Amino acid sequence: MSDVLFEIHLNAPYPLNTTCKSQENNAVVEPQNSSEPNWRRDVFDVLKAHDVRHIVYVPDAGHSVAIELAHADNSIRTVVLTTEEEGIAYLAGAWLGGERGALLMQSSGVGNCINTLGLTTMARFPLMMLVTMRGDWAEFNAWQNPMGQATDAALKLMGVMTWQADVPADVAPLVHGAATMAFNGDSACAVLLGQRLIGEKKWAR
Repeated sequence: MSDVLFEIHLNAPYPLNTTCKSQENNAVVEPQNSSEPNWRRDVFDVLKAHDVRHIVYVPDAGHSVAIELAHADNSIRTVVLTTEEEGIAYLAGAWLGGERGALLMQSSGVGNCINTLGLTTMARFPLMMLVTMRGDWAEFNAWQNPMGQATDAALKLMGVMTWQADVPADVAPLVHGAATMAFNGDSACAVLLGQRLIGEKKWAR
């Protein structure tokens, strides 16, 4: 079988000397020279400002900068999940221990979380989620479309408040607002990072 390389063409940049790879799918995010906000860094900085001590995740190229920064920060514990719903239970335990956390995943993983999201309704603990979207714009993989199109509605049906960022300038304020409502109101909140923000992903050999 031939090797396949995924390329993500960004609307918002990494620093010029940064290239990130996802070990899960060999995705490459190419840096660009732009004056637009570095929203990937903003995600981490806002979580850090809200005293998040645990970042749990299923590997995803769209979250790679926040994940790498979290791994490099000795005050944050990072946990790679086998499946996304494990993160909800982990963060419930972290909150019982007096610490805040966030769950990072792709929209395809939201479907795995539906039943476990009932835990937040019954136990009323803060749940902060960052979701990179697939299947909401310029998606090349049709298998991503059903869950991508249903992500927002599915989360809302389970009592999760949602906001979607489609431009770099919206990321920091939306993550801040969601974190404030999650941690101060014992609420389940999710910021959806849209494909127009992340950039179009294409097949390449």
